[in-house]
Amino acid sequence: MYFLTHTKYTHASHTAEQLLVGLKDKDTIVRWSAAKGIGRITGRLPKELADDVIGSLLDCFSFQETDNAWHGGCLALAELGRRGLLLPSRISDVVPVILKALTYDEKRGACSVGSNVRDAACYVCWAFARAYDPAELIPFIHQISSALVIAAVFDRDVNCRRAASAAFQENVGRQGTFPHGIDILTAADYFAVGNRVNCYLTISMYIAGFPEYTQPMIDHLVNMKINHWDCIIRELSTKALHNLTQQAPEYMADVVLPRLLPLSVGTDLHTRHGAILACAEITHALCKLAEENNRSVTHYFNEKTLEGLKQIHQELSRRQLYRGLGGELMRPAVCTLIEKLSLSKMPFRGDPIIGGWQWLINDTLRSLPLVSSGARQHVKESAVSALAALCNEYYINEEGEADPALQDELVTQYVSELQNTEEMIRCGFSRALGALPRFLLKGRLQQVLEGLKKVTLITPADVSFAEARRDALIAIAKVCQTMGVKGDGSQEEYVCKDNINQIYAMLLGGLTDYSTDSRGDVGGWAREAAMTSLMEVTLLLVQNEVELIDANICKQIMCWLAQQSAEKIDKFRAHAGYVFLTLLHFDRPPVPHVPHRQELERIFPRSEKETLNWNAPSEAFPRITQLLGLPAYQYYVLLGLSVSVGGLTETTLRYSAQSLFGYMKIIRNNSSAMESFCETLLKVFEDNLHNDRVSVPLLTMLDQMLGNGCFDLFTTQENHPFAVRLFTLCKEEIRRSKAIRKLRSSIGVFCGLIQFQGDLREKVLFQLFLLLCHSFPVIRKTTASQVYEMLITYSDVVDPATVEEVLTILSDTNWEAELPVVREKRNCLCDLMSVPKPQLVPKSSAQ
Repeated sequence: MYFLTHTKYTHASHTAEQLLVGLKDKDTIVRWSAAKGIGRITGRLPKELADDVIGSLLDCFSFQETDNAWHGGCLALAELGRRGLLLPSRISDVVPVILKALTYDEKRGACSVGSNVRDAACYVCWAFARAYDPAELIPFIHQISSALVIAAVFDRDVNCRRAASAAFQENVGRQGTFPHGIDILTAADYFAVGNRVNCYLTISMYIAGFPEYTQPMIDHLVNMKINHWDCIIRELSTKALHNLTQQAPEYMADVVLPRLLPLSVGTDLHTRHGAILACAEITHALCKLAEENNRSVTHYFNEKTLEGLKQIHQELSRRQLYRGLGGELMRPAVCTLIEKLSLSKMPFRGDPIIGGWQWLINDTLRSLPLVSSGARQHVKESAVSALAALCNEYYINEEGEADPALQDELVTQYVSELQNTEEMIRCGFSRALGALPRFLLKGRLQQVLEGLKKVTLITPADVSFAEARRDALIAIAKVCQTMGVKGDGSQEEYVCKDNINQIYAMLLGGLTDYSTDSRGDVGGWAREAAMTSLMEVTLLLVQNEVELIDANICKQIMCWLAQQSAEKIDKFRAHAGYVFLTLLHFDRPPVPHVPHRQELERIFPRSEKETLNWNAPSEAFPRITQLLGLPAYQYYVLLGLSVSVGGLTETTLRYSAQSLFGYMKIIRNNSSAMESFCETLLKVFEDNLHNDRVSVPLLTMLDQMLGNGCFDLFTTQENHPFAVRLFTLCKEEIRRSKAIRKLRSSIGVFCGLIQFQGDLREKVLFQLFLLLCHSFPVIRKTTASQVYEMLITYSDVVDPATVEEVLTILSDTNWEAELPVVREKRNCLCDLMSVPKPQLVPKSSAQ
């Protein structure tokens, strides 16, 4: 009997050994199976041998082991706990291991491993709730509850936050000893912890209100999160520290800040970045608290701390840590520090550090071309925010004036940089001028506006500088808001009657920016900025000096916005629609001189201002096409629609075309409405001849309209002026053109024009026969195909006696053959249809 029992346990120990090895396997499914196997085998072993297995299992949690071993070990512990095989005597060994596993995060290159380990550690805590009597866990309850709360709120991965929340809930339900368990569960349930920003900035504040959790949460952020590999986590952590400061201001001031100051000039880049941001946020929070309690700003700071805050920039500058890739993190971090210290009203007025900070801001704006494109916007915005705060706090005297020498140096230097050959430097200094306070711009408004105007102009040398134009347009509105409005004031100090037309001209000019490069429609950035700035300047005038708004200017703004609201790119259409409705429905007081206000308010009811989804073509186009019936808007909406209806995006094309044809059905039998519409359509064509951005989709739209019988009212009239002018414009548009898409679209238009009666038919056929011998084979083939369809559709075009022969020639000829062969067939068609034969002209592109 002894032999059999001994043999059984020997086999079990060998199997357990193999399973322990399996816990470290590279495949999750193997580790998971090994963990379950260990649970089953351990349940059949005597207590002493089972405890040996647990002892061996704890060896997986060495920092020499891989994340696979940690994950497998956690799964096995959870299985043992779930089965009630973790003896109370082992709690003191297991809890420290699990607390480490809950924060396990091992950096690998530009990311990390360990989310599966943290997830499995939550599973262990969930199993603890079922495995132990509440009394047995009492000594460890604060550690476990704090660790789970921290994981539920501060873990980077949503699955780990949710696992921690579930484990916390299980412990609250089964153990009942977690401090404030029900309250915390209500705030941090499974769904609430799904949003990371909400966890860091809202839920954390609520939980930190319970004293048991305040310090562990702060310590975790300082020790584990401000040095995290993910920049977003570092930034969120520092904002969380700002919020948590009010729960423990003395601890922050006496313990945390002195710990962070050495780290902010340390050697590790990520730690340094997080520590600088944390110093900025905590300092700002402490100063706000001091101010709220009517204490001195420096109440929470000693001389050493203040000196340490000043030393950060000096030390980084001395060690040249603003250079290279590290500088992309250091520059915005120190700019944030400058901003927060300035907002905190730190007593540094007259200190040399102010000059150092100003140098850093200027140097950062000049260094933007060297910054990677992904980080550029953040670096620029950090520097601009720092500049605004620095100027407002340290550059104004007791009389509210600026030092004239400083003002002259700063404004003149910034305006001169607007003509830099580097686009990014123009961007940076445009935004910097927009951020300057009034006392620095006073008496310099025209100088600044003239400088920004030059940036907004499209010249051959800087046609691709769309980002600079965008930032200049943003800056114009910011400067106007800063300077304020005074109708009869000086144009050097206020937005007034002398400069308002100049300001509007610059902003309206931005709406015409359709420049493109390899990045696509880059002009869209400038148009978007122009729309926002127009809205801001107009609302500024409405609320202060409404009489400065000219009726013609208001009409231009609304019409241009209507055009943008009908265009093809969803993002810009949505923004235009938002601005259009904001101006239409603004009522404090209403914007004056809005053309057709009553009709607009019927088409766009105030109740739908927020709900109308301009991004969705199915919602936007049925509304915007209704503006075609309003004379002031017809031209602009038609111009926008032509780009959408003739575009390439399937959904935009479908819904814009449906809406346009729906409108045409309403007016198709109304002679005066049709005359007006057609006149506007031809005007759009005339104004955009050889402008391929409009003319090519316009030809496609005309092809669709002719095919849908939109102009049936005019087809019975001999040589109707609309058809004649349209034919002339199409002919002019494709003259000497080598653009395949344009030529193809024009073929459809010519074929559609055949339905009009009169002499025009012969001219149309002559033009089509010219295209039958075009130098591009693909155009010849397309023309033959479409002429064939045209002759079947409009059977009265050709003599019934010759129609079969004409169709046979069109279908059987290889129109991609050599030109002499094709020309012979084409001439044969001319004879059959009594159309003059095109004559071969030397160096002509017609054939």
